[in-house]
Amino acid sequence: MVAASAGRFSEAGLAQLTEIVSHYPDPGGAILPALWLAQREYGGWLPAEAIVEVAARLGRPASEIQGVASFYTMYNMQQRGRHHIEVCTCLTCGCLGAYEVIDELERILGIHLGQATADGEFSLTEAECLNYCEAATVVQVGERYFGGVNAENAADLIARLRGSEECTPVSLSNAIVEAIVPGYFASSAHG
Repeated sequence: MVAASAGRFSEAGLAQLTEIVSHYPDPGGAILPALWLAQREYGGWLPAEAIVEVAARLGRPASEIQGVASFYTMYNMQQRGRHHIEVCTCLTCGCLGAYEVIDELERILGIHLGQATADGEFSLTEAECLNYCEAATVVQVGERYFGGVNAENAADLIARLRGSEECTPVSLSNAIVEAIVPGYFASSAHG
């Protein structure tokens, strides 16, 4: 459907949304991938304007889009740090030091779970399960998993990420959009 309305989607984003919607008999089927696209286009999160834009472009009520976006933890309903750190605290990671990692990250960053640093560089949350038990403790930052994180090497992870352009909410959203619309970037000047 991709209704013409004012919004923040780039020309490339609109082209990708059109391609995505073309694979569904009803534009409502494209809500999840459209939200990933919106999260990328809106800088790594979904403010109210993003929800309204997705709703308008898919011809759906904004309340439906809001309900879907807020149901899944993979969508950022609040602005995150440029590097959003998620520490797995499932049984395996929990037994192998996840809470010590959280304590150390809180100490290094000067924040607590659910907060962001004053400079906006980092935010910190726990994740229920990142499904990489053999590498416990696992930390996800953007599209990247880091295994074997412990209280002793947590500072190295922060040093690696500080100021880098890798592992951001935008790069995660972009990686998922690229997976949804395979070859789009390889065959165009948009990537």
